[in-house]
Amino acid sequence: MKELNELILPEDVRYTDEHEWARQEGDRVRVGITDYAQDQLGDIVYVELPEIGSTFNKGDEFGTVESVKTVSEIYMPVSGEVIAINEELTDHPEYVNTDPYSKGWMIDVKPSDIGEMDTLLDKNAYLKLLEG
Repeated sequence: MKELNELILPEDVRYTDEHEWARQEGDRVRVGITDYAQDQLGDIVYVELPEIGSTFNKGDEFGTVESVKTVSEIYMPVSGEVIAINEELTDHPEYVNTDPYSKGWMIDVKPSDIGEMDTLLDKNAYLKLLEG
């Protein structure tokens, strides 16, 4: 397990209380799980993602991550339609462990209300959450 000061927490993403991250990229939002989440889960062996075209509300479960320890749900940080999924994770779920913010991204969402990004935590607020 990593110490808090060893975690990778990019400044350009927003975070949820459930340890997902969201990065606005133009008119879409890219979503994944945080370095903290992947570290807590351990070696990830399977990622279940929704179909393109699926729509979800903020806070809805959109998939699961299975590790050698447990299965964990993944929740939507913003409402919207899934417009892309990371197909690479089918054959390489370990990307979530090795590079959660780049190779290990999970879905791209066309948000129904981009303003929901403002309700998510910035890096400092997320760090405070992790510190308890």
